Amino acid sequence: MAPNGSHIAHSTRVAIVGAGPAGLLLGQLLTVAGIDNIVIEQRGPDYVLGRIRAGILESVTVDALTRAGVDARLHAEGLVHHGIELSYNGSRHHIDFQALIGRSVTVYGQTEVTRDLMAARQASGMPIVYEAHDVSLHDFDTARPKVRYRKDGVTHEVACDYIAGCDGFHGVSRASVPETSKRIFERIYPFGWLGILSETPPVADELIYASHERGFALCSMRSKTRSRYYVQVPSCEKVEDWSDARFWDELRSRLDPEAAEALVTGASIEKSIAPLRSFVCEPMRFGRLFLAGDAAHIVPPTGAKGLNLAASDVLYLADGLIGLYQNDDARELDAYSEKCLRRVWKAERFSWWMTSLLHRFPDADDFAHRIQQAELDYLVGSEAACKSLAENYVGLPCE
Repeated sequence: MAPNGSHIAHSTRVAIVGAGPAGLLLGQLLTVAGIDNIVIEQRGPDYVLGRIRAGILESVTVDALTRAGVDARLHAEGLVHHGIELSYNGSRHHIDFQALIGRSVTVYGQTEVTRDLMAARQASGMPIVYEAHDVSLHDFDTARPKVRYRKDGVTHEVACDYIAGCDGFHGVSRASVPETSKRIFERIYPFGWLGILSETPPVADELIYASHERGFALCSMRSKTRSRYYVQVPSCEKVEDWSDARFWDELRSRLDPEAAEALVTGASIEKSIAPLRSFVCEPMRFGRLFLAGDAAHIVPPTGAKGLNLAASDVLYLADGLIGLYQNDDARELDAYSEKCLRRVWKAERFSWWMTSLLHRFPDADDFAHRIQQAELDYLVGSEAACKSLAENYVGLPCE
């Protein structure tokens, strides 16, 4: 063991900052391709697994996990969903993805995706560093970038060819880029999602997206015995002010009568309020530093795009690095930012549209409410509109 205050040098091809699903998936794809990499994470594994996040996987994401060799449990336990339910004015309307476009989504929690990727990382023997403190990025505008961190009082420096910033919205990667080199696009919404996780059977076989005069609600699930529910709340709300009983009463009030009657309630095993924002950083490459996932973009969860966008980023980046190292071809790597951003902005548009369609905005007047109702009426009555929703929700293809 190195004494405190010492300095240890390392070297690898790709240094991946962040051990969430984006960083771990990239590491696994590179490992399968025989490309050395290290994953560096400031938190511990229990904290990483404790993040309760998305649960809807596009076919692109399922294909990426299959390619990475971490799909066994996903295919055994994931729930294939062929559509969603839209609820408003007291009734529900089925949007049948399978009938409209012949494709579907898979319900499999982000926690489980992360767990599978962690197990694959451990089995591969490739290095992963948890509880790395004071992580900093250096010289990514040169041919030999470096990542420094402290671990158990020892300073480590990792020299690498490239850095992948997969450390989320609040991570060090994007923050390391000079303000003059990046352009930020952002919209912060005046509400959040109060969500609970409960060991109760889902209220319906498919997700219910509810638009109500009291606000939006979502009935989701993680399995046939574990449910995830959300209600729209003002940004100023505090989670400690919401008892389980208050939450269930509010959720029930926003559902159609059939769903409200069928709702099975129980003690929450997790409760939190997530703010909603749309955010994009351009470009997504800065010299030898590449941003991926939440480090580069955030979408409101209404369109179920966050994890799926991260997966498509990682696929583009992995293909670019594999092309460079295996074929000495940098074209895919050079096109990374442009290709990602085309897909990102389409997902941003869809997520913004779904959010605008289903939520109550505090500054909206009666005219805005009538337009919202007309949009919902048009959507459920138009095969073309339903097909557009289905194409975007299930996921546009990676170019």
